[in-house]
Amino acid sequence: MARAAIGTRDGVTLIVATDDDAIADHARAIGCDAVMTDSAIATGSGRALAAALAQATPPRFVVNLQGDSPFQPQGALGAVLAALDAGAQVATPVIALDWAALDALRDHKTRSPFSGTCCARAPDGRALWFSKNIIPAIRGEDALRVSQPVSPVWRHVGLYGYALDALRAFEACPPTALENLEGLEQLRLLELGIPVTTVAVDPPLFDSSGIDTEADISRVEALIARHGDPTPP
Repeated sequence: MARAAIGTRDGVTLIVATDDDAIADHARAIGCDAVMTDSAIATGSGRALAAALAQATPPRFVVNLQGDSPFQPQGALGAVLAALDAGAQVATPVIALDWAALDALRDHKTRSPFSGTCCARAPDGRALWFSKNIIPAIRGEDALRVSQPVSPVWRHVGLYGYALDALRAFEACPPTALENLEGLEQLRLLELGIPVTTVAVDPPLFDSSGIDTEADISRVEALIARHGDPTPP
């Protein structure tokens, strides 16, 4: 499922894009528009494009909030929309991990190695690579831990904003080899030469590192039971 926030001239339209009748029925029951999309669509971004093109007036921007990343940092959507409005073709949030958060991610990956995505980025915010591995490798880590409070690792947040033409180019191309190896759709953009702008945001109230496995579902349910749902209304 993709929950697609579709930018218009008058504001933002929120649409749930899905190929599951139960999800669409639930969305409509709570007052959210839903669009049924072809089950053959392979990515959340492709599903978001289908929802956008189903609108009477195509939007300037499409923001894809993926169903497996429900706990978003406050301000992430606004930061992505600001980057698009400033001319980015694609924008996505990243979080700088302090050492404790990096240790927690490493521990989590011993049990769920394909849960959680890291980003290597240039100083100007341009994404260089995304990986299910923790990148970059860190030489001299012990010394870095003493000298700085934040690690050099950025964790990607599952929220993508697109200019409509960039999203059309993404969906017009079949999945690429490296995209298939990592299981990360944003690598198709980099392989196509479409720049991805990353925007730094603060961590959410608590962090699930994405929901990719049955173990991740159990972990998120336990967090909600302990702390309540942190998603802003």
